[in-house]
Amino acid sequence: MSADPVPVRDDLLEVEPYGAPQLDVAVQLNTNEPPYPPPAAYTELLCARLGGLRLNRYPDRRAWGLRGELGARFGVPPEEVWAANGSNEVLAQLFQAYGGADRTLLLFRPGYSAHPLIAKVAGTPVVEADLDAGFSLSAGAARAAVQAHDPDIVCIARPNAPTGVSIPFEAVRALHDSGRGLVIIDEAYAEFAVDDVTALRGELPRLVVTRTFSKAWRLAGARLGYMLAPPWVVDGVRRVRLPYHLDALTQAAGLAALELEKEMTAHVPEVIAERDRIRGALLALGLEVAESSGNFLLFRSTATDLFDRLLAKGVLVRDFSSAPRLEGALRVTVGTPEENDRFVNALEESLI
Repeated sequence: MSADPVPVRDDLLEVEPYGAPQLDVAVQLNTNEPPYPPPAAYTELLCARLGGLRLNRYPDRRAWGLRGELGARFGVPPEEVWAANGSNEVLAQLFQAYGGADRTLLLFRPGYSAHPLIAKVAGTPVVEADLDAGFSLSAGAARAAVQAHDPDIVCIARPNAPTGVSIPFEAVRALHDSGRGLVIIDEAYAEFAVDDVTALRGELPRLVVTRTFSKAWRLAGARLGYMLAPPWVVDGVRRVRLPYHLDALTQAAGLAALELEKEMTAHVPEVIAERDRIRGALLALGLEVAESSGNFLLFRSTATDLFDRLLAKGVLVRDFSSAPRLEGALRVTVGTPEENDRFVNALEESLI
């Protein structure tokens, strides 16, 4: 009897599990989490709801109540809504249902690093095109990429991650109208932007919009995401979802959040104001800083050890300096005003 370990799939041998460093430092600004916990009213409401759950029974397999409330928020029926364990699981289900070995997924560089990882696990080949010089995407570049690759799926984050730059509606239309595939717009940070692509769903029949409760809704620990999509797309992902994939606790957390939407998202204007304040401070230090419509900022420095200098001062940011087209780039999440001040002060001291 062999005691040798069974190897994973050959195409997964070089895959590194996704995740940013989780270090015990004073100022953690590396994962785009919201700076504040949910309000007390939410915790009280959720605790009251949890007491009524029958956890000896399986959850609602369709998450019908949650999907109905999400649909009501956007003025669509629940058949056009799907929910899962974070928007990453929604993307995994989409790639599984509409990707595969004989289909291609078009991504843009730089982009969200989890997209190609999720695609690989789903067995979906990836083709790539570059964003424009300012990390946005013109309609012409979008059209050219789709025509060059004829993808079965197109996926792009809006605002882009990790740059924070938004993608114009004209480019979204070009991605859709130039091809035949599913167009997925990953809008994890939509609440921090000035507009969102849900306005285009009526005119683009193959458009899918994914969202999360992790950022503006202050529920990163709950792992809840959703999509707005044509009913046939929802039917497609139902074919690959695991049995009872969304537990009763998470569904309850989402319903309580929707009931208290105003309170849950009350901090968003402050985050936007702090984002703009930090950007001004970084520009004043002579750094190159991308325009951001998210709750984070991407900036460049010629100091090759800047990440380590900041970490030595108790400030953790995200290092993207080795990513394609992001040489020398770091990304900082917008925190509380006090955390932001500590970051700016540490950065200024590190650049001396």
